[in-house]
Amino acid sequence: MDESKNDMKKISNPSFNYEEDGLRYGAHRQTEPEIAKYIYEALGDANTVINIGAGTGSYEPDDRFVIAVEPSAKMREQRIINNKNPAVNATVDALPFDDKSFDAATAFLTIHHWPDIAKGLKEIRRVTRRQIVIMTYDPDALHVFWNAKYFPEVIDVERQRYPSITSILNCLGNNCLVKEISVPLNCVDGFQEAFYGRPEYFLSKDVRSGMSAWGFISSEQQDVLVNRLKIALSSGEWDRSYGHLRTQPFFNGALRLIIARP
Repeated sequence: MDESKNDMKKISNPSFNYEEDGLRYGAHRQTEPEIAKYIYEALGDANTVINIGAGTGSYEPDDRFVIAVEPSAKMREQRIINNKNPAVNATVDALPFDDKSFDAATAFLTIHHWPDIAKGLKEIRRVTRRQIVIMTYDPDALHVFWNAKYFPEVIDVERQRYPSITSILNCLGNNCLVKEISVPLNCVDGFQEAFYGRPEYFLSKDVRSGMSAWGFISSEQQDVLVNRLKIALSSGEWDRSYGHLRTQPFFNGALRLIIARP
């Protein structure tokens, strides 16, 4: 494993460059109904919602008034292709809305892209009257998923980018609830844990392009990492250790939902 670790650098800017590398993002990152249940329950009876870092529109409820905020032109273009409402071109640290404009706010797997998380959360609280719903990963639980064995370099990237759950709670206040999210076997939202029982998907560069952490790994390094898994699959090593996951209906890893109320 040393040959790929030698090139690992500390990440100074956690934001993924969606303008260059996000063209196929919407094809792989879609609303997973089982995960959406957690989100819609957390929103309760909120009628107006601001969705921060909205991307291509996954998990935006259709039965509420949603304003999407997305700084990437490539992501905004894909929203239109996906028949989603246009998004406002803005960043989380400078939202162009008055105080208490929305019942609720959402942020789905985006917080690790923000350069100043505390400032962003403060700004979200400013424009929100009630609950803030954030889907993120717990960096202290990333080792639960088997990719920590075959792709430790990717895990290193994730640990550098994802804020601790405690640090998020410290910004949002005491009135918070943290839920583990169970990921279904055939999850259609193509983040890494979505393929816990379908390891062959990681062999596809197109699939990996929908996972921002891989964008911090050079093409040469990716070849090394993917070859590790390919060898383990060919030899039967992966199935001897993790084959039960191919039929396991749900997986509880590091995915979390944070619900903060005022």
